[in-house]
Amino acid sequence: MPEPPPFSPTVTLLTVGRVWEAELAAALKPLGLTPRKYGLLGHIRGTPGISFSELARRSRITVQSAHTAVSGLVDAGLVDDRTAHAGAASTLGITAAGTDLLARAAQQVARLDAEFAERHPGLTAALAEHFEAVARS
Repeated sequence: MPEPPPFSPTVTLLTVGRVWEAELAAALKPLGLTPRKYGLLGHIRGTPGISFSELARRSRITVQSAHTAVSGLVDAGLVDDRTAHAGAASTLGITAAGTDLLARAAQQVARLDAEFAERHPGLTAALAEHFEAVARS
């Protein structure tokens, strides 16, 4: 029987991340959201008037993908896009329906966070410590 590969924190973190991303996707699906759409809505709510290029940078997607995604969010009534024309400064904002949907999604995220913390208390503490250290630097 071959020896197992050595422990890799990188591979382990990616594996854990994929498992919980699937959990998040399943929790958001009944709301009509994906993790990416949830993130985009959060960025738009947190930074009203955010540019498409900044939205793409924060979401790690192309500007073209950001335009496509925002178009879908506008069509769903979740985002208001008053951008006058291509190349103009954007005036993206979240609608009341978008705010309501984010609140319902936040309840699902809180449920997943509590489940994660219960199942992985040590990892939760380590992640919180890392987050605080990064925020301080």
